[in-house]
Amino acid sequence: MKKIYLDHAATSPMHPEVIRTMMKVMEADFGNPSSIHSFGRQARHILDESRAVIAGSIGAGQNEIIFTSGGTEADNTALTGIAFSSQARGKHIITTEIEHHAILHTCHFLEKSGFEVTYLPVGEEGIVSPDDLKKALRDDTILVSIMYANNETGAVQPIGEIGRILKNHQAYFHTDAVQAYGLADLDVNELGVDLLSVSAHKINGPKGIGFLYVKNGVKHQPHLYGGDQERKRRAGTESVPAIAGFAKAASIAQASREEKAKQYKEFKNIMLSVMNEHGVRYELNGSLENTLPHVINFSFPGTNVESMLVNLDLAGVAVSSGSACTAGSIEPSHVLVAMFGKNSERTKNSIRFSFGLNNTEEQVRQAAEETAKIIRRLLK
Repeated sequence: MKKIYLDHAATSPMHPEVIRTMMKVMEADFGNPSSIHSFGRQARHILDESRAVIAGSIGAGQNEIIFTSGGTEADNTALTGIAFSSQARGKHIITTEIEHHAILHTCHFLEKSGFEVTYLPVGEEGIVSPDDLKKALRDDTILVSIMYANNETGAVQPIGEIGRILKNHQAYFHTDAVQAYGLADLDVNELGVDLLSVSAHKINGPKGIGFLYVKNGVKHQPHLYGGDQERKRRAGTESVPAIAGFAKAASIAQASREEKAKQYKEFKNIMLSVMNEHGVRYELNGSLENTLPHVINFSFPGTNVESMLVNLDLAGVAVSSGSACTAGSIEPSHVLVAMFGKNSERTKNSIRFSFGLNNTEEQVRQAAEETAKIIRRLLK
């Protein structure tokens, strides 16, 4: 049985070129980039080149990139760094009900630390309303954090419009772009964001490396203390092989972005076509239009998400019920609860399919056929 991996929104396989790049660096360039001798200078050269590639991918300056251990650290650093450095100007923060837990749990921590957090609702398409943001904004609001696109439904948020709303407000604007990076055209200047989080393992790069963009002039308190790495903003020796791999993955993603988007949209059409051919009852969680190209989230009435996942896995198809960070949880998706209410059946019967490297039309069609078969069997 050939296995089919359709859970790229959880993590993605490393690109062969990324592996080769990292192996080369690990074998030949082991120096500490903070050392002044030739070994250190070579490692520093790789670090600088990689930073330039990463910065260019979002229209940022090189000194605006802080390398982190991944998206979670980048999100935590953004929120706590701004909150504690800006609390003299206010203690009010705005986010949404559908954020990744790296944001939500950090907000819960900040609430216990004396900050007030407003959680904006979303509509049934999973999109936040700019008008709701305007109503929630206060003179003492110091930070707004709204994800670029949701990791469970792919719903793309109106980040550019929100950036324009906040242009003349004191609040800093952060967006978690972990799921969107590599597939959306991200330019921090056009979006009007002050901080932006990214992780490498979503774009066929290595796990354990990410970055936080912090706009020049933004006052930000570091959360790690030690050496002077990352311009004294994130202590700890940089993982040069991982950063080099990240830069290679970013370059590949940028070069193939439009081609991949077109391919993944076709994959969605194939899935929908097969479901319709077999007369499968389904609802889409979110719209087809305002979404990331590689994520599609189905609700299958009358089914149970755990039974679906087990049966699909037995059939060799790897998918997810939503965020991999809540794997094994019996709690319904907080994203679907925000969209449809806690009593909605959709919170118990929804499956996320997400496409990526090495997927083919044949695989997607086969996965859809298996899904249709399993649904018919479970509904008997």
